[in-house]
Amino acid sequence: MQLQLIDSHHHLWDVESLEYGWLRQIGAPKPFGDPTPIQKNYLTKDFQQDVSHAEGLEFIGSVHVQADGALPDPVTETRWLSKLNQSRIPAAIVGFVDLSQEDAENVLKRHLSFPEFRGVRQIIGMLEQRPDLSFTKEHLLRKRSWQENFALLQKHQLSFDLQLYPEQMKESAEFLASFPDVPIVIDHAGSPYDQTDSGLKFWREGLSSLADLKNTCIKLSGFGMYDRNWSSKTSLVIFETILELFGAQRIMWGSNFPVDGLMKTYKFCVEQLLKWISPLRSEDQRLIASETAKKFYRITE
Repeated sequence: MQLQLIDSHHHLWDVESLEYGWLRQIGAPKPFGDPTPIQKNYLTKDFQQDVSHAEGLEFIGSVHVQADGALPDPVTETRWLSKLNQSRIPAAIVGFVDLSQEDAENVLKRHLSFPEFRGVRQIIGMLEQRPDLSFTKEHLLRKRSWQENFALLQKHQLSFDLQLYPEQMKESAEFLASFPDVPIVIDHAGSPYDQTDSGLKFWREGLSSLADLKNTCIKLSGFGMYDRNWSSKTSLVIFETILELFGAQRIMWGSNFPVDGLMKTYKFCVEQLLKWISPLRSEDQRLIASETAKKFYRITE
């Protein structure tokens, strides 16, 4: 029996149908580089085509993570996605809500009218000395309105996708300790953008503070964002650190396609996953490949 796979982090977009921001700013640099090759439609059929090249796993579903926080109405993305849902693509939806705004709960309730909606991502990744890597211009974590509205996730039993930088991890852990009932998942392995020995040491220290929160999981995703030539060998230390800190029961895999498609093929990404997990016992392999994501995002058979 083949190992089952859930892709816990990918995007789809239709640049004609929705009012995207960065997807229409052709060539404007992003923290992951030049986005021009992907600033075009990426639809279910395109994603399925990428997935079809991967071997050794049985693809059983995916999680769509919000693609653009600049959408005038982020619920339009969830509405569009809910009409797709072909072959469990996606089986769960993580939408955008600006938690710093007064209408945050209203937006949440509108998202919740769609049965696949499971949680929120609002990227807080920001480095004062590196505006080129920052996804936001302010420390959202320090805004009182953002902090207060974060409690809405607990009220409505929703998860939060946490995309941040190592410099923000200890502060985030201190804040999130007050929300033990909100499922948290760290996106893109905690964004280890500095992969020198000292940079990885700093990343590990921050990550360990988040790993101490038992409601926190992490995604093996986004490796190409900070290392265009990544491989299972060069990123092995990242995987081994994550496995040590979180254990297989709190790890899930995501392709981050089509963004990581700027650097590598889907087949390549799946092969790297298999190389990492092949030495593990079969139960742990299943957890990382599908079961953790299935439980976290409440994906039913």
